[in-house]
Amino acid sequence: MRKRSGVVVLEAMRVSPTTQTYTAYRNEWLALHQEDAIEPALPIVDAHHHIWDAPRPRYMPEEFIADITNCGHSIAATVYVDCRSMYRLGGPDHLKAVGEVEFANGIAAMGASGAYGATRLCAAIVSHVDLCDPRAEEALEAMVAAGGGRFRGIRQVSTWDPDPGVIAPSAVKPRDLLQQDDFRRGFALLAKSGLSFDAFVYHHQLDDVADLAAAFPDTRIIVNHVGGPIGIGRFQGRRDEVFRDWSHGVRRLSTHENVCIKMGGMGMRMFGFGFEDLETPPDSHRLATAWRPYVETCVAAFGASRSMFESNFPPDKGSCSYGTLWNAFKRICADVSADDKAALFANTARAHYKIAPN
Repeated sequence: MRKRSGVVVLEAMRVSPTTQTYTAYRNEWLALHQEDAIEPALPIVDAHHHIWDAPRPRYMPEEFIADITNCGHSIAATVYVDCRSMYRLGGPDHLKAVGEVEFANGIAAMGASGAYGATRLCAAIVSHVDLCDPRAEEALEAMVAAGGGRFRGIRQVSTWDPDPGVIAPSAVKPRDLLQQDDFRRGFALLAKSGLSFDAFVYHHQLDDVADLAAAFPDTRIIVNHVGGPIGIGRFQGRRDEVFRDWSHGVRRLSTHENVCIKMGGMGMRMFGFGFEDLETPPDSHRLATAWRPYVETCVAAFGASRSMFESNFPPDKGSCSYGTLWNAFKRICADVSADDKAALFANTARAHYKIAPN
């Protein structure tokens, strides 16, 4: 634990001085900046968030509900995304992640009761299955059964980079995971079950996703975190170069109609903006200035019907509050048409994650 200008900063999961650091949620720091919601009545479907407990800093339903309740924005529904939370303690390894679906579906039932406000929490659920496992089909079937009609697909993180300053050693995936025969055999099961695939890769891996999309045109692929343009480690100080390579990859990827993209995650340390190191939290103007080129590039490439906003909370809470994040996105979209704005903030997520209107 350390102090910065009198504000206590808790840190957890520090891997080494060179690897990514997971910074806990600094509510006292976040409270140093507050702003009213822009366009508070605009419906929002938060297309990507997590719920978890120890050993990570706690972010359970009550913490998420508090962020939603206090943000001033109209959060109509949310999409729960794989974070290896509440796996089953016992049983076969390939079925342990079914516990995460059961957990998220329980939160969804809380939201559906109306006792915690109008937001339909976890209206869609994305969990994890190792598609390389020959038992993947059994795991998918178990998740469909556990999801109460809300299970929509899986995410198998495939981030890879040779630099330990970019990714913690414990999180390193095979360089060619998306190209492996056993992975693709498992991937073929998704279209069969009407399920989607959330892809988390780094910017230099986008062509691997494009190749996967070409090989499986009937499977919906949803790219997380604007395609992961890295700003730390070996990419630190190379933002213009990374942006150029990333934007080319995004445009190539967008030619595949079965791919859409989530815009968010840019509050994570891996993007290298350094907001988490400021004396006071950034306001939405500052966030919008930093994030605008990425959002505008994605929308120009994919169009509003294949682009959606995500909070990526709680990881992005290391940089800003929930309300400030959505204000930043609304500032970026200030001149967007009403129809496109409705798509970006809610309707695209509803369509791709099959979420009925409230």
